[in-house]
Amino acid sequence: MAWLFLIVGGILEVGWALGLAYSNGFTKLEVVVPTLISAVFSFYFFSKSLKLLPVSTAYAIFTGLGSFGTAVIGMVFLGDSVSVLKIIFIISLISCIIGLKFVSKEPETGGSK
Repeated sequence: MAWLFLIVGGILEVGWALGLAYSNGFTKLEVVVPTLISAVFSFYFFSKSLKLLPVSTAYAIFTGLGSFGTAVIGMVFLGDSVSVLKIIFIISLISCIIGLKFVSKEPETGGSK
């Protein structure tokens, strides 16, 4: 369940990162409110994942998912520049995130949490 919380938090990070870009310095209330809600829930889910995952792994994955998602959305939907090197680095980023998942072990809880 910790990994699900971490993924949801990372996805919500994309929402608040994009919201910050479109809030025009926190002057567009219609963008600021959902951005703040997304940020609060993003950190809530991230903190829930830290009950079972080491902070070093969880934070790297949390920020990596946010970076990956923001970069992809920027290139696909928002007209950000696309280059072969950028794609290679994004693939490298997601490969490292997947690698961290495989080498990380959740502690045995011995009961329900």
